[in-house]
Amino acid sequence: MISYSSREIQADMLPRNLAFKLALLTVTGVACLVFYQLWNRPATQKEVLIATIINNWQQTHTSDHRFKILPEFNNDAVLDAETGLIWEISPRSTAITWNEARSSCVNRVTGGQKGWRLPAPTEMRSLVGPAVDSPIPNIPAGHPFVNIQPTSYWTVVPEANQPSYARYVDAFLGNVLSFIKIYTYPVWCVRGPIKLEEH
Repeated sequence: MISYSSREIQADMLPRNLAFKLALLTVTGVACLVFYQLWNRPATQKEVLIATIINNWQQTHTSDHRFKILPEFNNDAVLDAETGLIWEISPRSTAITWNEARSSCVNRVTGGQKGWRLPAPTEMRSLVGPAVDSPIPNIPAGHPFVNIQPTSYWTVVPEANQPSYARYVDAFLGNVLSFIKIYTYPVWCVRGPIKLEEH
């Protein structure tokens, strides 16, 4: 029977430990290299095509043609020619609860006109573009609106399965989310036929 001393066993394990550490280091290095190449890879043809389409659309549908400040509303409202909706040129910055937001719009007199309401989620999303790395919401460039808050805005839709919740729109991402009605967000009132369909 062959017996090994503890020194012989330790000496035998040293090359194995070293080989394992070298293998682990190699795998880590390769993973880092692959990640770096993916991160810095040139855009694919599809990505370039999509960016070109978006850029062309934005140049064709410029904000100066889409939005019109309305003198008949004392220049306090803006017509969105794409949707036919009339928006307040300057939404109120005060954050209020959902119930307060509904009452606030119903009772509002903007530009000497009544008839305001909370927007539907799809209507609110029509003003918010894709997410961008920016400290302000992605409203179309060149828009005439002022006092837009870097936050979310209430919509008119309560959450069907949760009576204490209502929907709001993230003004940075355009995402429609739900939160408890007693939480506070600013409100951006709108006029026009309501469109409640969700996709």
